[in-house]
Amino acid sequence: QVQLVESGGGLVQPGGSLRLSCAASGSIFSINAMGWYRQAPGKQRELVADITSGGSTNYVDSVKGRFTISRDNAKNTVYLQMNSLKQEDTAVYYCNAEVVRIGVGVSGYWGQGTQVTVSS
Repeated sequence: QVQLVESGGGLVQPGGSLRLSCAASGSIFSINAMGWYRQAPGKQRELVADITSGGSTNYVDSVKGRFTISRDNAKNTVYLQMNSLKQEDTAVYYCNAEVVRIGVGVSGYWGQGTQVTVSS
């Protein structure tokens, strides 16, 4: 089995910064894309940013220039550095990973979510 454990959420004032981490563990052969999603109350879950195993990145327009996604392939970990946070960034943030398991193939896994609240 595979587990994704997130950390780094919390309460921050507008304009502040947070860094989210998500570590994957278990019977992992390799990981393709990894990404961060968020879901605000009453809204659908949306992709915030993702990154391929080769390091290519993609961001939703609303976070471009403020958020940076990165990964450490040796540690099976993905990060999301969030700067210049706004109240509209408030949401539960989830990480996702496309994991390759020997004998199983490719499957998507989700973390449990971490709350990010931006408020003065």
